[in-house]
Amino acid sequence: MKFLIAGLGSIGRRHFRNLIALGEQDILLLRTHKATLPDDDLAGYPVSTDLQDALLSHKPEAVIISNPTALHLDIAIPAAQAGCSILMEKPLSDSLARVDELEAALKKGGGRLLTGFQFRFHPTLQMARQYLKSDVVGRPISFHVHWGEYLPDWHPWEDFKQGYAARPDLGGGVILTLSHALDYIRMLLDEPDSLWAFAGPLNLGLEVEDTAEIGLKMMSGAIGSVHLDYNQKPASHHWEIVCTKGTMKWDNASGALEVYSAKDKEWGKHLPTKGFERNTLFIKEMKHFISVAQKKELPACTLQDGKRALQMALAAQQSAQTGQIVKPIAG
Repeated sequence: MKFLIAGLGSIGRRHFRNLIALGEQDILLLRTHKATLPDDDLAGYPVSTDLQDALLSHKPEAVIISNPTALHLDIAIPAAQAGCSILMEKPLSDSLARVDELEAALKKGGGRLLTGFQFRFHPTLQMARQYLKSDVVGRPISFHVHWGEYLPDWHPWEDFKQGYAARPDLGGGVILTLSHALDYIRMLLDEPDSLWAFAGPLNLGLEVEDTAEIGLKMMSGAIGSVHLDYNQKPASHHWEIVCTKGTMKWDNASGALEVYSAKDKEWGKHLPTKGFERNTLFIKEMKHFISVAQKKELPACTLQDGKRALQMALAAQQSAQTGQIVKPIAG
């Protein structure tokens, strides 16, 4: 297949390396030359600085969009109009403007879009989803997600305040950047009914929020919260879901899913298979995207899934700004 990668920061480089590892070689790089990483590993691959020229001359079948969040749709809409299938890094954008235009372009062009929430491919998260679907632990009642990381440690080769995650003009802020948690809690439970949020730049001197506490009420009636921050040392990412017949706990560091059965009065523990590591998620995601682009599979995380997560993130920002409960998060 012919691929185009737009955005060669750390996640774009990861996708580039994974494509090569999967045997793909026909890769065009769309460059602005603003990346702060060295270009040594990109040597030998064709480069374009003009999107329309890249689409017309190279005619890629698959486009990977990993540039800053606020610039995603500038690439996605023309690519969709050209008939390309798209792997769009999360979140779709920093606003809902033009998302419907992207949807129309995909329908007209015939391509498919996979939203890049790689936690959809985590084996123990998938296992947790099956537990909930099978009613083994019963109906979810409450939940808590905690995800804290220290932003200055993410890209030690650059000034963290200049990275996309810290800049309002590029769609930064912890709510949009760590919106994975909003996507997977919706995947595990159901659609959100309403939310509230407190958020702000509490520590790092940013123009975007570095800490957020989001309260959610789901359509099923389950209530819970999602905590996100750029400040925690050491990093911690885990969740707990309390159900009518038991409890589930998940920890990202080990990948462990623990399941308590009230009937059996004991915990069971599940771990990923030997050799699992963070890049395993991205490899699985890329294999799936190739199949999606080849029209062999439907996207595991659709444009509509991406839109829902974005609606949740934007609603959290709105609630934090207004002090109001935001309802509904749908449409």
